[in-house]
Amino acid sequence: MKFLHLADLHLGKVVLETPMLENQRTVLKAAVDAAVNHHVDAVVMAGDIYDRSVPPAEAVCVLDDFISDLNKHGIAVLAVSGNHDSPERLEFGSRLFSDRCVHIAGYYSGTLRKVTFQDDYGQVHFHLLPFIKPAMVRSAFGEEISGTEEAVRAALRDFYENESPGRHVLIAHQFVCFGGQTPETCDSEAISVGGSDSVDISCFDGFDYVALGHLHRAQRMGRDTVRYAGSPLKYSLSEVRHSKSFTLVTLLEKGQIDIELLPITPLHDMRRIKGRLDDLITAARENPSDSHDYIHAVLTEENVLDPAEKLRQVYPNLIHVEIEQPEREFDSDTAFDPMVHKTESELFEDFYRNIHGRDLTHEQWEVIDKVMERVKGEDAE
Repeated sequence: MKFLHLADLHLGKVVLETPMLENQRTVLKAAVDAAVNHHVDAVVMAGDIYDRSVPPAEAVCVLDDFISDLNKHGIAVLAVSGNHDSPERLEFGSRLFSDRCVHIAGYYSGTLRKVTFQDDYGQVHFHLLPFIKPAMVRSAFGEEISGTEEAVRAALRDFYENESPGRHVLIAHQFVCFGGQTPETCDSEAISVGGSDSVDISCFDGFDYVALGHLHRAQRMGRDTVRYAGSPLKYSLSEVRHSKSFTLVTLLEKGQIDIELLPITPLHDMRRIKGRLDDLITAARENPSDSHDYIHAVLTEENVLDPAEKLRQVYPNLIHVEIEQPEREFDSDTAFDPMVHKTESELFEDFYRNIHGRDLTHEQWEVIDKVMERVKGEDAE
């Protein structure tokens, strides 16, 4: 049996005021093509299907098209909710959809949902575990649950007590660690690292493959068969060096699993470029095919007038501009606190330049000076 492991689609996401929906629509079409070309039996989505609990209508339409396209090709869909999803909204219609081989577990009610397939080697059982917190499990079982790991173990208790023959795949959306080793995270993930939200890999020892969602970098945890698929697109500047992929899993006889990462070519990549303004503009004109990527520009020169406006003329999807700050030498007595060398005006000027990529105008300085004089006057009173 073959299936495609996806996670963290975050449909409807906006990165630094830039909508990602066009890129998301393209990458989901690529996922359908990959599923068809590799003759997969199912597509797994391990949570954070939407970017927020009330997704925009356009994002709902994109997901509807994706599932419908897979259904036309006879490819099953198995999905769980993530911490960004609304469990109830994602669950809507799931009992009807299951007759069309679309299985969605939005909320946890005390029972681990199971979907069984048959192939040449016997049965394959998919277990769907939505994103859970201790309070959800306490409510379902009426027992004291102190942390997320304990909640996950409680939710999997019935599986271990009544484990059936065959191969078992778990779909989950949690922060998983391995012997105290935490996975690699990035800026776009809303998670609690190293606290009570972590779950040790030992919770999943009875499963042949664990399809995880929650983290945006594709990575294994402890062993090859416990994996984060990662997000299919780059959703923060900290992800510019990530290689995005679909995870293709082939289940053979029990104990034999092949895993292949299928590279994703997005409609627009996210890149970090660095240099002088004129050089960056020249590079865009020489390579117009790359100029429509989502660009994080770092300028190596100061006192450039309206750099964002000038860069946007050749990089229409510019998402951020910053000015590289030169290193400053400090007296050894105050080197631990560089702010001591700057006035309030200088600090505000640095802040404004980092946010907007340009210096304050003369008119803006007049307003700032008046505000600072007023504030100082109120402090004196």
